[in-house]
Amino acid sequence: MVSTAVLYRTTRAFAARPALKQSILYSSIRTFATTRSYRSIDKICPSAAEAVKDVRPGSTLLVGGFGLCGVPDTLINELEKRPEINELTAVSNNAGTDGKGLGKLLASKQVKKMIASYVGENKIFEKMYLSGEIELELTPQGTLAERCRAAGAGIPAFFTPAGYGTWRQTGELPVKYNPDGSVAVFSPVKETRVFNGKTFIMEEAINADVALVKAWRADKLGNAQFRLAAQNFNGAMGRGAKTTIVEAEEIVEVGEIEPAMVDLPGVYVSKVVKSTAGKDIEKFTFAKTEEEVKAAVGAGGGGSKREKIVRRAAKEFQNGMFANLGIGLPMLAPTYVDPNTSVTLQSENGILGLGPYPQKGQEDADLINAGKETVTLNPGAAVFGSDESFGMIRAGKINLTMLGAMQVNEHGDLANWALPGKIKGMGGAMDLVANPEKTKVIILTEHTDKKGGAKIVKKCTFPLTGKGCVSRIITELAVFDVDYKDGLTLVEIAEGVTVEHLQSVTEPEFKVSVNLKTF
Repeated sequence: MVSTAVLYRTTRAFAARPALKQSILYSSIRTFATTRSYRSIDKICPSAAEAVKDVRPGSTLLVGGFGLCGVPDTLINELEKRPEINELTAVSNNAGTDGKGLGKLLASKQVKKMIASYVGENKIFEKMYLSGEIELELTPQGTLAERCRAAGAGIPAFFTPAGYGTWRQTGELPVKYNPDGSVAVFSPVKETRVFNGKTFIMEEAINADVALVKAWRADKLGNAQFRLAAQNFNGAMGRGAKTTIVEAEEIVEVGEIEPAMVDLPGVYVSKVVKSTAGKDIEKFTFAKTEEEVKAAVGAGGGGSKREKIVRRAAKEFQNGMFANLGIGLPMLAPTYVDPNTSVTLQSENGILGLGPYPQKGQEDADLINAGKETVTLNPGAAVFGSDESFGMIRAGKINLTMLGAMQVNEHGDLANWALPGKIKGMGGAMDLVANPEKTKVIILTEHTDKKGGAKIVKKCTFPLTGKGCVSRIITELAVFDVDYKDGLTLVEIAEGVTVEHLQSVTEPEFKVSVNLKTF
């Protein structure tokens, strides 16, 4: 060890000799600092039991992960062994699935409230929520990421356009149901403010007690590195709590993680423990042959309809465009893009440069899209956290988004996230449609529902995703342009379809373009 006195004498002796200052003096200072720091800091816990010992009943937990990707399962599994740690408020994009991830703490009744954007396919979660056994604060995915990021940045609240004019803003989201299915508690009305002529709603940061984070690598100083799409919410949540516990697949020596590769600096981290749980994949999805793609387009009994929709939708892509695609029909559209057109696909869980589905056997648990499907990356791709992903979405850096719809009205209002008695959550949709001035919102949908009812309506009766946000609607029968004040204009009609028939299955009146085309 180099003493302070030695350093002082060395500094005086070589003050006039720059070369030696670099080669000897700086080396001594680094040695001194390294020895002093690394001997006094060691955040490694010997076990998960030791890591979570200070988690208390009633705590608010930030839990990283997206679907089953990047989930701190070792820490969750340890909490499941401790039923006395209950009455928890868990903050996570979703709650895993039945028996996996946070689904375990739901089943053990240790969680009293979830703050999440998506109920998803978790049947236990949905049943508990609708029967009044658990509270749920549904939050748009980008808002959720930003609420965590804001807490870590010391910002108590912020304004966002996401959710304005929806139940999120008007206070109509059911937070808790009664056992008989009636609503016991609604969400609060959000404060609004106008900036530059546009209305925003105020959202508060989430002040949490503990964050559970999954990392790829970490050292004893707490520096952590994430891998691919497993970064998702882990970075923002790791910064946003009083105590952050990181479980890492690999614990490495200090210095093995290059400084530029540190995603979560140790200043935010309280404890590190070795991960012992395996990694799960929610939806195995593999590359398809041309025949399989056609079969996928035709799935659900509406093959010719779906193919017409996605083939027409593919014409919306322009060279150099950045685009985000919703799950379902929108994800099939790139199959039909002109090979001379280069489009960069963004996935809101933290990918820019999304590639095709992998070949079977080449799937990676750390590489999924927003639909929880296994994917690949194209050359030049970038990965980042969910907070940054939604930052570029809200800022209008994404040129186009394609989404499905349950209903869309004549003035561009969209409803696509909830049906009566079946609330799955809005996910990232409210954020994706929040800046239609810069991000073109195109809806892909069959023209009528399964009962023959109109999906293009005068007024949406289902909960809104966004107001005045849709600029184009593509169905198997027609293409409409949407004016937020003047309504619908028919710009293309499918071959063999008459305007009269189209009007009979479209609820609002529409204009017909003088340049009407056939597709």
